[in-house]
This record gives sequence, C-alpha cells and structure tokens, in this order.
Amino acid sequence: MFAHVQIGVNDLATMCRFYDEVLAHFGLRRAIDLQHVGPAGIYWRLPGRRWPQFVIGTPFNGEAASCGNGSQVSFLAPSRDVVDAAWKTALANGAVDQGAPGLRPRYALDFYAAYCLDPEGHKLCFVHTLAQRPARGS
Repeated sequence: MFAHVQIGVNDLATMCRFYDEVLAHFGLRRAIDLQHVGPAGIYWRLPGRRWPQFVIGTPFNGEAASCGNGSQVSFLAPSRDVVDAAWKTALANGAVDQGAPGLRPRYALDFYAAYCLDPEGHKLCFVHTLAQRPARGS
C-alpha cells in the first residue's frame, strides 16, 4: 500500500479546483486550504484518515512540472456509476478523454474503467472491479 501519490503541477489553483470536483466522487476531501500551502503541497484524503493521500504541488526543484509518459494514477471506485460520474466530471472540468467508461477484459473480466488526461496532461484512470482479487496471470 502506498502512503501517498504526488504529481507536480504548474497552476496550483486550477488543478486544486479540478481535483476538488473529481476526487469528491471517491470520498476524498482536501485537507489543506489553498492559502496555506506548505512545501508538501495540497492533499486529499478520506475524512478521519491520515493515509493514503493524493497530493499535488509545484516541483521542489523550482522547474516546471511535466507529465511522465507511461505514468498513470488510478482511483478505485465503489461502483461503475462512480466511474461514469468521475469521468464525466473530469471532462466537464477541463480533462481530455482517453477512453470512455467500459469493460477492459484484457486486464480482467470485471475491470470497468475510464481514462482521461487532467488539465495539465497527467493520465488518470477511474476503475471498478467486482471483487478484490488478483487479475488473470497474477
């Protein structure tokens, strides 16, 4: 299990608004006010829990943030409806479609997912599976 996933962003305010809207579908709430951002950035988490966290921030080295080719952040959804809603919300808030909601049997027979690029180009996946079990070949 991870403690947090962090991505670098250039426009903190815009990306904060984007993730406020999208991450609400997963029960994640922002824990830092935009006016009080420290060196760790802005993070979202489940109410009452410290970990795991999703974090955005400007790069520590002061250079422009960039996206990693082949990198993806995936959010586990409690239902297919949440996958659909998160994807629609993301697109309505500036994301670019990278794959409409649907089954992806090449990963697992119950792998229902949607893909997009956030407003700065980070690839996101919203996924629901019927059971928490290893995929084929695992």
